[in-house]
Amino acid sequence: MQNEDRREKFAEILRRELIPALGCTEPIAVAYAAAKARQVLGEFPTHLDICCSGNIIKNVKGALVPNSGGMKGVDAAAVLGAVGGDADRELEVLESVGPDDIARARELLQGDFFTCRLQENVANLYIVATASTAEHSASVTIINRHTLITSIVRDGAELYRSDCRPELSGANGGEWVLNIADILEFADTVEIEQIRGPLEKQIELNSAIARAGLTGGYGAQVGRTLSDCFGDSVWVRARALAASGSDARMNGCSLPVVINSGSGNQGMTVSLPVITFAQEWQVPRERLLRALAVSNLISIHLKHYIGSLSAFCGAVTAACGAGAAVTYLAGGSYEQVSATIINTLANVGGIVCDGAKASCAAKIASAVDAALLGHCLSMKGRSFRPGDGLVLGNVEDTIRSVGYVGRVGMRHTDEEILKIMLGQAEL
Repeated sequence: MQNEDRREKFAEILRRELIPALGCTEPIAVAYAAAKARQVLGEFPTHLDICCSGNIIKNVKGALVPNSGGMKGVDAAAVLGAVGGDADRELEVLESVGPDDIARARELLQGDFFTCRLQENVANLYIVATASTAEHSASVTIINRHTLITSIVRDGAELYRSDCRPELSGANGGEWVLNIADILEFADTVEIEQIRGPLEKQIELNSAIARAGLTGGYGAQVGRTLSDCFGDSVWVRARALAASGSDARMNGCSLPVVINSGSGNQGMTVSLPVITFAQEWQVPRERLLRALAVSNLISIHLKHYIGSLSAFCGAVTAACGAGAAVTYLAGGSYEQVSATIINTLANVGGIVCDGAKASCAAKIASAVDAALLGHCLSMKGRSFRPGDGLVLGNVEDTIRSVGYVGRVGMRHTDEEILKIMLGQAEL
């Protein structure tokens, strides 16, 4: 691929992946599907049914639905989406919800308006929302990406169908264009206006929710606790701000964030530590934007080999991107950036994802801490070596190695986590 073509492709990836979302993206995807089904039906339904994968249930179970008055779960997300959601806003579908909508949703949840069914042997990200009355029905199917509608059906007639494209960050998406060397070359040479828009929005929105998390008393207040107990150094602030953004987002804050790889937690993890170090080191704005391109693209690159909604915690891949970008800001070489990634993966590559909930903030703090240690090791010329567990001969092989564990090796782990969460495991 020619350099100019590659730069445009990488810029397109950033524009496509870095989009605003209100609330945890799995309940929002459920709300979006329900709102779209109601829109297609053309009238308010008498019944709403959600059929979804276990991973959707896992990631919706513990996260507060934004603008819901404190409700959780697939039922709350779906019914609120049907009652007051604006499907045209996609991942900001619940932005317009008001008190009357919340009251109506609570009323409907007390009756038999809603049903939810688990669908096995489907994509990890799979949602079918069906809105119906006595005379009509409408179904909307979402697969692989949170807003990727693959089918719309009304009264048995298919109105729309799209190929179920592998998600951008999926493991089987054909020829993959990203690698660490080319990402760094892109960050150094891209015309900054090609990437300014989504990255400036990421700085603005993610910084705002991090500040809200530090002051708002959300969840377990992981970010505030880090600040209270460990001081105000840049090393603490980088962890605290990333964690506080998750504190707020997992516990009902109505502020949007710019996501990465379909995840708001990952979007905050890739960005807030980098922003914090850039401010501490008084880095020029353009240099910060180039570092954020490094962070976001490296996170997307690592997630490619894992796929969406696995048992592998996405905070780890996002923290790898953040640590690599801090190394980039510090003037690190390709070898040092690669070592930062290897050091981080060798340390915290086994953190499991047991759904979206308050403790995600603590996992983010741990992953960022590991990434900063990885950065410090790399800047001193120190790195874990091939043969140290999953570390292979170079950074790309190590990324593929860890990705294989996350995608294939942890598949059974994912199933067992879901059984525990649904009360179906014999402990």
